[in-house]
Amino acid sequence: MDQQLAKYPSLKGRTVFVTGGASGIGREIVLAFARQGAKVGFVDLDRAASDRLVAECPDVVAEICDLRDIEALRGAFESLKRKIGSAEVLVNNAARDDRHAWQDVTPEYWDERQSTNIRHQFFAIQAVAPDMITAGAGSIINLSSNSWYESVAGFPAYVTAKSAVHGLTRTMARELGKHRIRVNAVVPGWIMTERQKELWATPESLAAHRNKQCLPDLIDPIHVARMVLFLASDDAKMCTAGSFMVDAGSI
Repeated sequence: MDQQLAKYPSLKGRTVFVTGGASGIGREIVLAFARQGAKVGFVDLDRAASDRLVAECPDVVAEICDLRDIEALRGAFESLKRKIGSAEVLVNNAARDDRHAWQDVTPEYWDERQSTNIRHQFFAIQAVAPDMITAGAGSIINLSSNSWYESVAGFPAYVTAKSAVHGLTRTMARELGKHRIRVNAVVPGWIMTERQKELWATPESLAAHRNKQCLPDLIDPIHVARMVLFLASDDAKMCTAGSFMVDAGSI
């Protein structure tokens, strides 16, 4: 995969917080911002993966945090703020797409899935927005999924949470726009992370998915990172309340 990225001068020195940054799409987002010369901090529950990323990119700062615990999230963000400064960009990336049958879902499992996939996005915004308001600018990027409009089966709690990302994005764009804080959603299709390859990317499933895409190539995490960089940069100055697809035209 070609790792060449466009250079955005406005991102050099900018402070970026990323949730779920240790692996998958989040890891590629962290590395992409670091290549731009941004000051990057991320939070993740996986200590081993976080340590590996920091060893690979020593300028990046990590905090270990279970995002289902909102007080822990707030504490992790405060720690990042002390180390690298107030967030000028927030990337709400963390999520987990575990499969589950609708017949087996309990109220407890449903609530846990919402905590894992949507609730922390709002509270992450709540945590960083006051400093962005003081600065008079900011970019917030929420990761969604195209699973909700494709009517994908097999994980209804996840799909419901990801559909809610769009409502959250649009209402917070309205709430924060007067402070010149932009809020957008990035909507990935089926991204070929290591997790997807290990668990679900069989030759048969990949062939069927290629037939659903307008473009024939599979999507890598770097393609999502490139869209995130654009939305974080001043080149996207007048983009807000939008949903930006990275799904190869999947139908």
